Amino acid sequence: MWQSNPPGSIYDYIRVASFSIGPDGLIEQWSRRAAGLFGIAAHEAVGRDPVETFMPAELRTGGHRRVGEILDGKEWTGLVPFRMPGENAVHGLAEVYVMPSETESGEPAALCIVVDVRALRRIETDLAASQAIFGQSPFGFVLFGTDFTVVRANQRFATVFGGQADDHRGRTVDDYLARPEAERLTTTLRRVLETGDSVTDLQLVGTAPGKSESRHWSMNLYRVHSGAGRPIGIAGLATDVTRRHIAAREAASARRNLALLNEAGARIGNSLDLETTARELLGVAVPGFCDLASVDLYQGLLTGDEAPPGSWGSLHHEPVGGSAELRRVAFASAVSDAFPATAPDSASTDGAVDPPALGAVHRYSFNSPCSIALRTGHVEDVPGDDRGFVQSTLAVPMVAHDTVVGLVQFSRTKGSEPFGERDRALATELAARAAVCIDNARLYRREHERALILQRSLLPPGDPEAAGLDIACRYLPGNTATEVGGDWFDVIELPGHRTALVVGDVMGRGLRAAVAMGELRTAVRTLALLDLEPAEVLSALDEVARGLGTPGASTPSDGLGGAQWPSRASHKARDADLSEVYLATCVYAVYDPVTRRCTFANAGHLPPVVVEPGEPALLLDVPPGMPLGVGGEPFEEVEVELKEGALLALYTDGLVESRDHPLDEGLQALRNALVEPELPLEDVCDHVLTTLDTRHGEDDIALLMARIQGLPIDAVGDWRLPREPRSVGRARELARRQLLAWELDDLVDTTELLVSELVTNALRYGEGEIRLRLLRDRTLVCEVWDAGLVQPRRRRARDTDEGGRGLQLVGLLSAAWGSRRTPRGKTVWFELPLPDGEPAAERTVEQLLSMF
Repeated sequence: MWQSNPPGSIYDYIRVASFSIGPDGLIEQWSRRAAGLFGIAAHEAVGRDPVETFMPAELRTGGHRRVGEILDGKEWTGLVPFRMPGENAVHGLAEVYVMPSETESGEPAALCIVVDVRALRRIETDLAASQAIFGQSPFGFVLFGTDFTVVRANQRFATVFGGQADDHRGRTVDDYLARPEAERLTTTLRRVLETGDSVTDLQLVGTAPGKSESRHWSMNLYRVHSGAGRPIGIAGLATDVTRRHIAAREAASARRNLALLNEAGARIGNSLDLETTARELLGVAVPGFCDLASVDLYQGLLTGDEAPPGSWGSLHHEPVGGSAELRRVAFASAVSDAFPATAPDSASTDGAVDPPALGAVHRYSFNSPCSIALRTGHVEDVPGDDRGFVQSTLAVPMVAHDTVVGLVQFSRTKGSEPFGERDRALATELAARAAVCIDNARLYRREHERALILQRSLLPPGDPEAAGLDIACRYLPGNTATEVGGDWFDVIELPGHRTALVVGDVMGRGLRAAVAMGELRTAVRTLALLDLEPAEVLSALDEVARGLGTPGASTPSDGLGGAQWPSRASHKARDADLSEVYLATCVYAVYDPVTRRCTFANAGHLPPVVVEPGEPALLLDVPPGMPLGVGGEPFEEVEVELKEGALLALYTDGLVESRDHPLDEGLQALRNALVEPELPLEDVCDHVLTTLDTRHGEDDIALLMARIQGLPIDAVGDWRLPREPRSVGRARELARRQLLAWELDDLVDTTELLVSELVTNALRYGEGEIRLRLLRDRTLVCEVWDAGLVQPRRRRARDTDEGGRGLQLVGLLSAAWGSRRTPRGKTVWFELPLPDGEPAAERTVEQLLSMF
């Protein structure tokens, strides 16, 4: 088949020319390539002597001899120096191949083939350079033909894929890569061949022959052209970037781990709840670190057992036969087809088909990886499940302060990267951070429960009862996320069927505030038994509060074993550490059901609210005074007469104050909520709590409500007696007549005897007019008033004494007795229980003899 050489063929590069010599030694024919090589046109060269024209003068003699030999029929090949004609002739070196020939007449002639040696040398240099670059390259070099088969490969490429370089001729990409990667490379080769656009850093993944680990290659592809510009293939330069890929992956893993640790520090431990902290841990780990995760905590930790070290959580002290009981408190999954969390039907979960359900209590068998991790405190690898769903699992003990509080399991499913050493370190760090938070939450829960127990133990048990009052109360502690507060209320029975109503709030929170509240409540009860006026009670309570911050100041000794009020020295010690000072607010009210009058004193507390029948709720104008613990300011009293059926409300600031609205709005909302005071008192309390926006959980709430009833007129007997001996008999007669009217016949004899003793003492030791009063409510109370200031004192009479046994008799026969100061003297009283229809118990001999 005939075809013409296209431009850019090999003949263009090596510059082959030809001419012929006639029998006379002159040029007969001159080719166009000869004209291009020597720079002389054919009409200028034909008929000239080539030796004289092109060869230097010093070589012409030898040149003529060679031409003669050629014309004699001898072939010759050699290097011939030449120069081009002209003043600026270019000197060159030609390789000449001379072949003898004959003309038509048989005369000798010659055909000369000429090659420019300079072009040959350039081609040799280019070939040598190309071979050096191709063969000595440290990178894999491969040339694909237009059919995408390997045309040539260098030895570096063969070193990776086996054999010699020539063995790879004719292979395709399917011989080196798996189908997905081979198809991707073939598609890229076709695009490069069609468009001519080069491709850089094409990432390919495969395995070398005889190797199992994956390798990563970066490949650069570009189209190769002939001298005429025709595409003849695609050249590829491949670099093994496996180490770079591993380094980049490790760097990305390190960045991810740092990000996870940073996220863990921000998200784990925001709650003081154990289960919430466990869920926060899994929220960080899934899916950023693993596909599945679960948290088991020791059951004893969750139930608040005060177990000794080693019984459920200390290292190296697991119970023999298996782990202690754990509860699955959290589970998270990033895959939709994760195994269900169903309850196990056995004590061990190892080898079981399904894991424990959320909230289930279970154990791990002694030799299981989970149990080993709990005993040793070290991370253990757990084999994958039988379903082939989980690829690898890390059992990580949660250790805080050398105590294991639980176990977290991180799992990765098939298709995910297995856990490495860096992952084990990260898992340990995540578990440790969560463990510290869980242990802190455990300690907080324990202290919080203790504080709640203390706080609730100091509140009145059950529904308080009082004469002339219908009482309802509510106490709502802050939720578990807030600390225990110092709110308290109390209902204290006073002599004469009077009642003290108390509501207070220690400023601050926590166990210390609860303890301070307990001390103040105890002090209030003690002061109430002394039957002091409300202002006097708050003044003495202020002294107690000022001494609470000083160690030992709340119960100082007077050197004789008795207790006394805090001394001024304790106040000086208190000044040394003002951070220990406890401030509290308190309102103290004393209600007398006979007169329906209530006396208030306030120490910086919110004002009481009174709702009288048919009237809107009012805030009582009680001077607030300074909070307890400040000192230096006296307290004022306000006496208010309350109508029958009126409603009185005492409360703490948690009911009306919040960060969302000012105090005035809360007080107005409380007044608006008390629009139906005639409802049952329990319903009124519930209505107030549900109506007001109390924001419960931010602070404790104490609410004490009382409906005024007063004692009926026929339940009170009141007489004034002159200061004369016959008043004793008159008092006995009045008492007998009143008890018979009340149908309390069983109490007549005892009451007559005791009234006689008290009136006799008033005549003997008292002053001024004598007043006798009988009150009937839940008990019978007898009061004898006089103007004397000397308080009666019980003493033991000697055998020879004729008197001194009156108060002993009163103490023996009454349920309670006592005396209190009044604005114009004193009152001595005793109390008797009302008969319940059963005969009174006979007194023992010792009781009877003690009267004499």
